[in-house]
Amino acid sequence: MNHEVVIVGAGPNGLLLAGELRLAGVPVLLLERSPLPGGEPRANGLIGRVVQAMDLRGLYEPLAGRPGPPAPTPWFQFGGLPLDLSAVADNPLFALPVPQARIQQVLEERARDLGAEIRRGHEVTGFGQDADDMQVNVRTADGDLRLRTRWLVGADGGHSLIRKQAGIPFPGSNDDRFVSHMGHAVIPADRLDSDGALALPDGRRLMPFAHNRLPGGVFTFARLGDTGEAYLVAVMEWAGRGREAAPVTFADLQHAVDRVLDGALPLGRPTRPSPLLRRLEGVTIRQATRYRAGRVLLVGDAAHVHPAVGGPGLNLGLQDALNLGWKLAAEIRGWAPPGLLDTYQTERAPIGRRVALQSRAQLALLAPGDEVTALRDLLAELLRHDHTRRDVAALLAGADQPYDMGQHDPHPATGAWLPDLLPALTEGRAAVRDRLRAARPVVIELAPGAAEAAGGWRDRVDVVAARGGLDAKALLVRPDGHVAWAGGPADGLAEALHRWFGTPSHVHR
Repeated sequence: MNHEVVIVGAGPNGLLLAGELRLAGVPVLLLERSPLPGGEPRANGLIGRVVQAMDLRGLYEPLAGRPGPPAPTPWFQFGGLPLDLSAVADNPLFALPVPQARIQQVLEERARDLGAEIRRGHEVTGFGQDADDMQVNVRTADGDLRLRTRWLVGADGGHSLIRKQAGIPFPGSNDDRFVSHMGHAVIPADRLDSDGALALPDGRRLMPFAHNRLPGGVFTFARLGDTGEAYLVAVMEWAGRGREAAPVTFADLQHAVDRVLDGALPLGRPTRPSPLLRRLEGVTIRQATRYRAGRVLLVGDAAHVHPAVGGPGLNLGLQDALNLGWKLAAEIRGWAPPGLLDTYQTERAPIGRRVALQSRAQLALLAPGDEVTALRDLLAELLRHDHTRRDVAALLAGADQPYDMGQHDPHPATGAWLPDLLPALTEGRAAVRDRLRAARPVVIELAPGAAEAAGGWRDRVDVVAARGGLDAKALLVRPDGHVAWAGGPADGLAEALHRWFGTPSHVHR
């Protein structure tokens, strides 16, 4: 059987990409090796622009479990240092605590509702490609299959088989000095004060959701999702204890906590079964040299791996999927301009390098030693300034490097992030949000003339009349929420439509 797109890996990135392709009317098959959805503790939430991106697609409320739009977080951290954003104007950092299992559940339900075919218990063992399509070899409990597809997307993690068989180099480095333990445990109630901080016998207070740096390592705890009385407890040590193959036990977690907290916190076993995870692989920082090889594409950890400090992984990977989805759909549906699919790499690879930089810096700030303490003290002084805190917040949000839209002397709004501009619209805001929920490109007409200029693209680009306090007569917004062009209709709108959405069809709707 022939398929348009086969995605390998039913994690959040693969699931979101499947939904994006279905919004564009592209048939998609998603293959997952595991027979059941994973419930192990991994990501603990969404950090950065991805929170607003989920809101653009109508996914924020199902993930948050409450009505209303997202709001910037008043507090975060950088390398374990507090980052007070409560008084920062135009705070760009959003955060949504939600377990990865819930994220996957919401994205899988959406993908299935939109018509994506998801097959679990299907392990891709290899593939071959020619100029026209690809053959994918799949192992199942009922025997081996051979599928044909035009495009193959690897969303299969840092050890990606798809990347390896495509011959895409994955340079970087490994650091095996780190040993991490994670698990669900009960923290004695008498050790927690009224604001949820953990009080140690020596007077120290450790905050939840924080990387608490201590002489023996880093201690983190948080209550997430439906875990009953249990907290998710994580410990990182720099002791370099080697690679142990034995299964993790609750005693292993307690021993790690004892070492870092000097035996000051006895943990209780949770009353319900909970998965425990020991990470002994250290820290790996790698990035694919290219995100595409012929008809093979990579998203998420298949394209880049980095330290998990600060939780940047899903912000990066899910926005890979948002960037790739509409471009791959355009290629399949035949209207993509030359080079559009190549902009997936040129736009996303620099963001991946930026995440590797900031997560590595945060990890360094958590290390033991007097020199690191001095560096932290100096950085803490710099973070007293609003502009510094905002710059760091933009770095964490992935908002500090706008995409290059390829224009000479562009309007200031070109390259902007649409959610930042929506509050300025006094009319038309709901209509714009409806178009973006369906992953449609939009011309926002703030003065007459834009609709006529966009007439030849009305089969693939919607026009919404709006009013508001924006210093532009029109905006061209891509399906991923980025402003591709801004100005007046005579200032290059047609050229921008050509650049991003191909040759006009001259079919008006």
